Amino acid sequence: MVTTEETGSRARTRQAILQAAIEVLSRNPAASLGEIATAAQVGRTTLHRYFAERSDLLAGVAGEGVVRLNRATTRARLAEGTGAQALHRLCAEYFDLGDLLSLVFAEPQLISDPAWATGVCDDDFHALVARGHADGSIDPALPATWLQSVLWAQLYAGWSYLAEHDVSRHEVLALVTRTVAGAVTPRP
Repeated sequence: MVTTEETGSRARTRQAILQAAIEVLSRNPAASLGEIATAAQVGRTTLHRYFAERSDLLAGVAGEGVVRLNRATTRARLAEGTGAQALHRLCAEYFDLGDLLSLVFAEPQLISDPAWATGVCDDDFHALVARGHADGSIDPALPATWLQSVLWAQLYAGWSYLAEHDVSRHEVLALVTRTVAGAVTPRP
């Protein structure tokens, strides 16, 4: 029984370190391991027990990123409703991953990690766009790869706007989803 408790404690400590790394590095990619340890409320020695070097920590963050993106994609239920409805849900789920995805934009080497090689959400995203083209909810002149870039750009714009202005997350998410919805609406 003690082993299970230690495993649970180790898992929580590891998650705390990864979460702190995501939060700290998204705001300052040059932050030291000491700053990350402080944010995680662990000693530097403890951080090094879990992640011996910075590269190990970044690999852990990359793996955690894939897990979180896949969870968000699952929660968005991409196979349900119209293509545009699924895109709206995906946008909302991804918006909540602001620190993680801001870090990925700031540190593109994270997505060169083998954990990202499977193309997070790509097949499902292409399927939802194809469904949107077929059901008339997404402009058929807009290819999936373009819409994926539009989604990422709008999310980044939303996170930047949130950081720079005195507005709520709810207000910014509404702006982002409205902009994405307007961008994909078929033109007469």
